[in-house]
Amino acid sequence: MITSAQLFDRLKDVKLGGSTCLFTPEKCDTLAPIVNQIEQLKKEQDAVILAHSYVGPEIIATVADFSGDSYELSKWAKNTAAKTIVFVAVKFMAETAKLLNPTKRVLMPSKTNGCTLADSITGDQVRVLRQQYPDYTFVCYINTTVDVKAQCDVCVTSSNVHHIIEAIPNRNIYFLPDRLMGQNVINALKAKGIDKNIVLWDGTCYVHEEYDPDLILYLRKEHPGLQVASHPECHPDVVAQSDFVGSTSQMLKFVADTPAPSYFLLTECGLTSRLQLEHPTKKFVGACTMCRYMKSNSLADIARVLTHPEADDEIHLNPADIAGADRCINEMFRYVSIELK
Repeated sequence: MITSAQLFDRLKDVKLGGSTCLFTPEKCDTLAPIVNQIEQLKKEQDAVILAHSYVGPEIIATVADFSGDSYELSKWAKNTAAKTIVFVAVKFMAETAKLLNPTKRVLMPSKTNGCTLADSITGDQVRVLRQQYPDYTFVCYINTTVDVKAQCDVCVTSSNVHHIIEAIPNRNIYFLPDRLMGQNVINALKAKGIDKNIVLWDGTCYVHEEYDPDLILYLRKEHPGLQVASHPECHPDVVAQSDFVGSTSQMLKFVADTPAPSYFLLTECGLTSRLQLEHPTKKFVGACTMCRYMKSNSLADIARVLTHPEADDEIHLNPADIAGADRCINEMFRYVSIELK
Protein backbone atom coordinates (compact mmCIF):
# COMPACT_ATOMS: atom_id res chain seq x y z
CA MET A 1 0.00 0.00 0.00
CA ILE A 2 1.29 3.44 -0.91
CA THR A 3 0.22 6.57 0.94
CA SER A 4 -0.46 9.88 -0.75
CA ALA A 5 2.56 11.34 1.06
CA GLN A 6 4.81 8.58 -0.32
CA LEU A 7 3.38 9.12 -3.79
CA PHE A 8 4.01 12.86 -3.61
CA ASP A 9 7.59 12.20 -2.51
CA ARG A 10 8.10 10.06 -5.64
CA LEU A 11 6.58 12.60 -8.03
CA LYS A 12 7.51 15.98 -6.56
CA ASP A 13 10.63 16.40 -8.75
CA VAL A 14 8.70 16.26 -12.04
CA LYS A 15 8.82 19.82 -13.41
CA LEU A 16 8.09 19.69 -17.15
CA GLY A 17 4.71 18.87 -18.63
CA GLY A 18 2.46 21.71 -17.52
CA SER A 19 -0.56 20.92 -15.39
CA THR A 20 -0.70 17.35 -16.72
CA CYS A 21 2.51 16.45 -14.91
CA LEU A 22 2.31 18.80 -11.94
CA PHE A 23 1.89 16.78 -8.76
CA THR A 24 0.63 18.42 -5.59
CA PRO A 25 -0.16 16.69 -2.28
CA GLU A 26 -3.85 17.18 -3.08
CA LYS A 27 -3.52 15.48 -6.48
CA CYS A 28 -1.63 12.60 -4.91
CA ASP A 29 -4.50 12.20 -2.41
CA THR A 30 -6.74 11.31 -5.37
CA LEU A 31 -4.19 9.06 -7.12
CA ALA A 32 -2.99 6.89 -4.23
CA PRO A 33 -6.25 4.89 -3.82
CA ILE A 34 -6.28 4.09 -7.56
CA VAL A 35 -2.64 2.95 -7.42
CA ASN A 36 -3.42 0.62 -4.52
CA GLN A 37 -6.50 -0.72 -6.30
CA ILE A 38 -4.45 -1.52 -9.43
CA GLU A 39 -1.73 -3.27 -7.44
CA GLN A 40 -4.37 -5.52 -5.86
CA LEU A 41 -6.01 -6.24 -9.23
CA LYS A 42 -2.63 -7.20 -10.72
CA LYS A 43 -2.18 -9.86 -8.04
CA GLU A 44 -5.71 -11.20 -8.40
CA GLN A 45 -5.56 -11.44 -12.19
CA ASP A 46 -1.90 -12.41 -12.69
CA ALA A 47 -1.41 -9.25 -14.74
CA VAL A 48 1.71 -7.35 -15.76
CA ILE A 49 1.73 -3.69 -16.78
CA LEU A 50 4.06 -2.62 -19.57
CA ALA A 51 4.34 1.16 -19.97
CA HIS A 52 6.13 3.23 -22.58
CA SER A 53 8.43 5.97 -21.27
CA TYR A 54 6.16 8.58 -22.90
CA VAL A 55 3.12 7.91 -20.69
CA GLY A 56 2.41 9.90 -17.53
CA PRO A 57 5.03 9.74 -14.76
CA GLU A 58 2.35 8.77 -12.23
CA ILE A 59 2.10 5.45 -14.13
CA ILE A 60 5.85 4.93 -14.58
CA ALA A 61 6.55 5.65 -10.90
CA THR A 62 3.85 3.38 -9.48
CA VAL A 63 2.03 0.53 -11.21
CA ALA A 64 4.29 -0.10 -14.23
CA ASP A 65 6.18 -3.38 -13.87
CA PHE A 66 8.38 -2.57 -16.85
CA SER A 67 8.88 0.69 -18.73
CA GLY A 68 10.95 1.43 -21.78
CA ASP A 69 10.88 1.98 -25.53
CA SER A 70 9.20 -0.13 -28.22
CA TYR A 71 12.02 -2.65 -28.46
CA GLU A 72 12.46 -3.09 -24.69
CA LEU A 73 8.73 -3.56 -24.20
CA SER A 74 8.51 -6.06 -27.05
CA LYS A 75 11.22 -8.12 -25.33
CA TRP A 76 9.39 -7.95 -21.98
CA ALA A 77 6.15 -8.92 -23.72
CA LYS A 78 7.85 -11.89 -25.36
CA ASN A 79 9.27 -13.17 -22.06
CA THR A 80 6.50 -12.48 -19.54
CA ALA A 81 4.83 -15.38 -17.72
CA ALA A 82 1.78 -13.32 -16.70
CA LYS A 83 -1.62 -14.36 -18.03
CA THR A 84 -2.75 -10.78 -18.73
CA ILE A 85 -0.73 -7.93 -20.25
CA VAL A 86 -1.93 -4.37 -19.79
CA PHE A 87 -0.06 -2.38 -22.40
CA VAL A 88 0.05 1.31 -21.51
CA ALA A 89 1.10 3.02 -24.72
CA VAL A 90 -0.55 3.08 -28.16
CA LYS A 91 -2.37 0.37 -30.05
CA PHE A 92 0.31 -0.79 -32.47
CA MET A 93 2.58 -1.61 -29.51
CA ALA A 94 -0.16 -3.61 -27.83
CA GLU A 95 -0.65 -5.46 -31.12
CA THR A 96 3.03 -6.47 -31.00
CA ALA A 97 2.58 -7.80 -27.47
CA LYS A 98 -0.42 -9.86 -28.60
CA LEU A 99 1.49 -11.12 -31.61
CA LEU A 100 4.26 -12.38 -29.33
CA ASN A 101 1.74 -13.82 -26.83
CA PRO A 102 -1.19 -15.14 -28.87
CA THR A 103 -2.67 -17.14 -25.96
CA LYS A 104 -2.55 -14.28 -23.44
CA ARG A 105 -5.08 -11.54 -22.84
CA VAL A 106 -3.71 -8.14 -23.88
CA LEU A 107 -5.60 -5.07 -22.70
CA MET A 108 -5.25 -1.49 -23.95
CA PRO A 109 -6.43 1.15 -21.44
CA SER A 110 -6.42 4.16 -23.78
CA LYS A 111 -9.49 4.99 -25.86
CA THR A 112 -7.43 7.46 -27.94
CA ASN A 113 -4.84 5.03 -29.18
CA GLY A 114 -3.86 6.31 -32.62
CA CYS A 115 -0.47 7.45 -33.90
CA THR A 116 0.17 9.88 -36.77
CA LEU A 117 3.16 7.82 -37.86
CA ALA A 118 1.61 4.34 -37.70
CA ASP A 119 -1.66 5.61 -39.18
CA SER A 120 0.12 7.06 -42.24
CA ILE A 121 0.19 3.70 -44.05
CA THR A 122 -1.88 0.50 -44.31
CA GLY A 123 -1.16 -3.07 -45.25
CA ASP A 124 -3.03 -2.61 -48.53
CA GLN A 125 -0.75 0.29 -49.45
CA VAL A 126 2.31 -1.86 -48.75
CA ARG A 127 0.95 -4.56 -51.06
CA VAL A 128 0.75 -1.99 -53.87
CA LEU A 129 4.25 -0.73 -53.12
CA ARG A 130 5.66 -4.26 -53.26
CA GLN A 131 4.32 -4.59 -56.80
CA GLN A 132 5.97 -1.28 -57.73
CA TYR A 133 9.29 -2.22 -56.06
CA PRO A 134 9.62 -6.00 -56.59
CA ASP A 135 13.39 -6.12 -56.05
CA TYR A 136 13.37 -4.23 -52.74
CA THR A 137 13.60 -5.48 -49.17
CA PHE A 138 10.77 -3.88 -47.21
CA VAL A 139 11.82 -2.64 -43.79
CA CYS A 140 9.19 -1.31 -41.41
CA TYR A 141 9.71 0.69 -38.25
CA ILE A 142 8.10 -0.97 -35.23
CA ASN A 143 5.73 2.04 -35.10
CA THR A 144 3.39 0.37 -37.59
CA THR A 145 0.18 -1.60 -37.36
CA VAL A 146 0.16 -5.40 -37.50
CA ASP A 147 -1.23 -5.50 -41.06
CA VAL A 148 1.72 -3.40 -42.25
CA LYS A 149 4.23 -5.62 -40.47
CA ALA A 150 2.60 -8.64 -42.11
CA GLN A 151 3.50 -7.26 -45.55
CA CYS A 152 7.13 -6.37 -44.73
CA ASP A 153 10.33 -8.41 -44.58
CA VAL A 154 11.83 -7.18 -41.33
CA CYS A 155 10.88 -4.86 -38.49
CA VAL A 156 13.30 -2.38 -36.88
CA THR A 157 13.35 -0.06 -33.88
CA SER A 158 15.09 3.26 -33.40
CA SER A 159 17.87 1.47 -31.50
CA ASN A 160 18.67 -1.18 -34.15
CA VAL A 161 17.60 0.37 -37.47
CA HIS A 162 21.15 1.27 -38.57
CA HIS A 163 22.57 -2.17 -37.80
CA ILE A 164 19.75 -4.07 -39.52
CA ILE A 165 19.62 -1.99 -42.70
CA GLU A 166 23.39 -2.17 -42.98
CA ALA A 167 23.29 -5.96 -42.50
CA ILE A 168 20.57 -6.65 -45.09
CA PRO A 169 22.27 -8.21 -48.14
CA ASN A 170 20.03 -6.40 -50.60
CA ARG A 171 21.22 -2.94 -51.71
CA ASN A 172 17.64 -1.89 -52.50
CA ILE A 173 15.64 -1.01 -49.40
CA TYR A 174 12.13 0.41 -49.01
CA PHE A 175 11.90 1.97 -45.54
CA LEU A 176 8.56 2.91 -44.02
CA PRO A 177 6.78 4.78 -42.62
CA ASP A 178 9.09 7.44 -41.07
CA ARG A 179 10.58 9.73 -43.71
CA LEU A 180 12.74 11.67 -41.23
CA MET A 181 14.20 8.58 -39.58
CA GLY A 182 14.82 7.13 -43.01
CA GLN A 183 16.72 10.23 -44.12
CA ASN A 184 18.80 10.10 -40.94
CA VAL A 185 19.66 6.48 -41.72
CA ILE A 186 20.64 7.42 -45.29
CA ASN A 187 22.91 10.19 -43.99
CA ALA A 188 24.53 7.92 -41.41
CA LEU A 189 25.21 5.13 -43.90
CA LYS A 190 26.68 7.56 -46.44
CA ALA A 191 29.00 8.90 -43.73
CA LYS A 192 30.25 5.32 -43.23
CA GLY A 193 30.72 4.81 -46.95
CA ILE A 194 27.92 2.23 -47.19
CA ASP A 195 26.07 2.19 -50.50
CA LYS A 196 22.33 1.51 -50.12
CA ASN A 197 19.51 2.58 -52.41
CA ILE A 198 16.79 3.52 -49.91
CA VAL A 199 13.30 4.67 -50.89
CA LEU A 200 11.18 6.34 -48.19
CA TRP A 201 7.48 6.53 -47.35
CA ASP A 202 6.28 10.02 -46.38
CA GLY A 203 5.13 9.45 -42.78
CA THR A 204 6.16 11.44 -39.70
CA CYS A 205 5.57 11.61 -35.95
CA TYR A 206 3.84 14.90 -35.27
CA VAL A 207 5.70 15.33 -31.96
CA HIS A 208 9.24 14.87 -33.27
CA GLU A 209 8.52 16.73 -36.51
CA GLU A 210 7.85 19.93 -34.55
CA TYR A 211 11.40 20.44 -33.25
CA ASP A 212 13.40 23.28 -34.80
CA PRO A 213 17.23 23.50 -34.90
CA ASP A 214 16.98 27.21 -34.06
CA LEU A 215 15.59 26.25 -30.65
CA ILE A 216 18.74 24.25 -29.96
CA LEU A 217 20.95 27.23 -30.85
CA TYR A 218 18.90 29.50 -28.57
CA LEU A 219 19.03 27.12 -25.61
CA ARG A 220 22.78 26.57 -26.02
CA LYS A 221 23.29 30.32 -25.62
CA GLU A 222 21.02 30.42 -22.57
CA HIS A 223 22.55 27.33 -20.95
CA PRO A 224 26.32 26.99 -21.45
CA GLY A 225 27.44 23.37 -21.46
CA LEU A 226 23.97 22.13 -22.42
CA GLN A 227 23.88 18.54 -23.70
CA VAL A 228 21.31 17.97 -26.44
CA ALA A 229 19.94 14.50 -27.15
CA SER A 230 17.48 13.90 -29.98
CA HIS A 231 15.39 11.01 -31.22
CA PRO A 232 16.05 9.74 -34.77
CA GLU A 233 12.45 10.59 -35.70
CA CYS A 234 13.53 14.27 -35.63
CA HIS A 235 14.46 16.29 -38.72
CA PRO A 236 18.03 15.74 -40.00
CA ASP A 237 18.83 19.42 -39.31
CA VAL A 238 17.92 18.81 -35.65
CA VAL A 239 19.98 15.62 -35.53
CA ALA A 240 22.97 17.51 -36.95
CA GLN A 241 22.80 20.01 -34.06
CA SER A 242 22.59 17.31 -31.37
CA ASP A 243 25.30 15.93 -29.11
CA PHE A 244 23.65 12.51 -29.07
CA VAL A 245 21.05 10.74 -31.21
CA GLY A 246 19.32 7.57 -30.09
CA SER A 247 16.24 5.69 -28.98
CA THR A 248 14.52 6.57 -25.73
CA SER A 249 16.38 3.78 -23.93
CA GLN A 250 19.67 5.01 -25.36
CA MET A 251 18.83 8.58 -24.32
CA LEU A 252 18.15 7.38 -20.78
CA LYS A 253 21.61 5.82 -20.64
CA PHE A 254 23.20 8.91 -22.18
CA VAL A 255 21.82 11.17 -19.46
CA ALA A 256 22.72 8.68 -16.72
CA ASP A 257 26.31 8.33 -17.95
CA THR A 258 27.06 11.93 -19.01
CA PRO A 259 27.94 14.66 -16.49
CA ALA A 260 26.54 17.99 -17.69
CA PRO A 261 25.14 21.21 -16.19
CA SER A 262 21.87 20.73 -18.10
CA TYR A 263 20.13 18.59 -20.70
CA PHE A 264 17.62 19.17 -23.48
CA LEU A 265 15.83 16.08 -24.83
CA LEU A 266 14.15 16.37 -28.20
CA THR A 267 11.48 13.74 -27.84
CA GLU A 268 8.10 13.36 -26.14
CA CYS A 269 8.42 15.00 -22.71
CA GLY A 270 7.42 11.85 -20.84
CA LEU A 271 11.04 10.78 -21.17
CA THR A 272 12.19 13.94 -19.41
CA SER A 273 9.63 13.33 -16.66
CA ARG A 274 10.97 9.81 -16.19
CA LEU A 275 14.53 11.12 -15.98
CA GLN A 276 13.47 13.71 -13.42
CA LEU A 277 12.17 10.82 -11.33
CA GLU A 278 15.38 8.83 -11.72
CA HIS A 279 17.86 11.75 -11.52
CA PRO A 280 16.28 14.46 -9.35
CA THR A 281 19.56 16.38 -9.03
CA LYS A 282 20.02 16.82 -12.80
CA LYS A 283 18.70 19.89 -14.62
CA PHE A 284 16.49 19.63 -17.70
CA VAL A 285 15.50 22.59 -19.88
CA GLY A 286 13.12 23.22 -22.74
CA ALA A 287 9.39 23.15 -23.26
CA CYS A 288 7.27 20.02 -23.05
CA THR A 289 6.17 18.52 -26.36
CA MET A 290 3.42 16.06 -25.52
CA CYS A 291 1.94 13.15 -27.47
CA ARG A 292 -1.83 13.30 -27.08
CA TYR A 293 -2.06 9.55 -27.73
CA MET A 294 0.46 8.43 -25.13
CA LYS A 295 -0.86 10.85 -22.56
CA SER A 296 -4.44 9.60 -23.04
CA ASN A 297 -3.51 6.64 -20.81
CA SER A 298 -4.46 7.10 -17.17
CA LEU A 299 -4.43 5.24 -13.87
CA ALA A 300 -8.22 5.34 -13.87
CA ASP A 301 -8.40 3.59 -17.25
CA ILE A 302 -5.87 0.96 -16.18
CA ALA A 303 -8.12 0.18 -13.21
CA ARG A 304 -11.15 0.18 -15.50
CA VAL A 305 -9.78 -2.40 -17.96
CA LEU A 306 -8.80 -4.67 -15.07
CA THR A 307 -12.27 -4.49 -13.52
CA HIS A 308 -14.80 -3.89 -16.31
CA PRO A 309 -13.05 -4.28 -19.68
CA GLU A 310 -15.10 -3.49 -22.78
CA ALA A 311 -14.86 -5.47 -25.98
CA ASP A 312 -12.62 -2.95 -27.73
CA ASP A 313 -10.22 -2.76 -24.77
CA GLU A 314 -8.85 -6.21 -25.64
CA ILE A 315 -6.46 -6.64 -28.55
CA HIS A 316 -7.52 -9.13 -31.22
CA LEU A 317 -5.53 -9.77 -34.38
CA ASN A 318 -6.66 -10.72 -37.84
CA PRO A 319 -5.52 -14.34 -38.34
CA ALA A 320 -4.46 -13.46 -41.89
CA ASP A 321 -1.88 -10.98 -40.52
CA ILE A 322 -0.44 -13.07 -37.68
CA ALA A 323 1.97 -15.31 -39.58
CA GLY A 324 3.45 -12.51 -41.68
CA ALA A 325 3.82 -10.06 -38.82
CA ASP A 326 5.33 -12.72 -36.56
CA ARG A 327 7.90 -13.54 -39.24
CA CYS A 328 8.69 -9.84 -39.66
CA ILE A 329 9.31 -9.25 -35.94
CA ASN A 330 11.26 -12.45 -35.42
CA GLU A 331 13.49 -11.50 -38.33
CA MET A 332 14.37 -8.39 -36.31
CA PHE A 333 15.26 -10.56 -33.31
CA ARG A 334 17.40 -12.72 -35.61
CA TYR A 335 19.40 -9.74 -36.88
CA VAL A 336 19.88 -8.44 -33.35
CA SER A 337 21.08 -11.86 -32.13
CA ILE A 338 23.65 -11.89 -34.94
CA GLU A 339 24.90 -8.48 -33.79
CA LEU A 340 25.23 -9.66 -30.18
CA LYS A 341 27.29 -12.75 -31.03
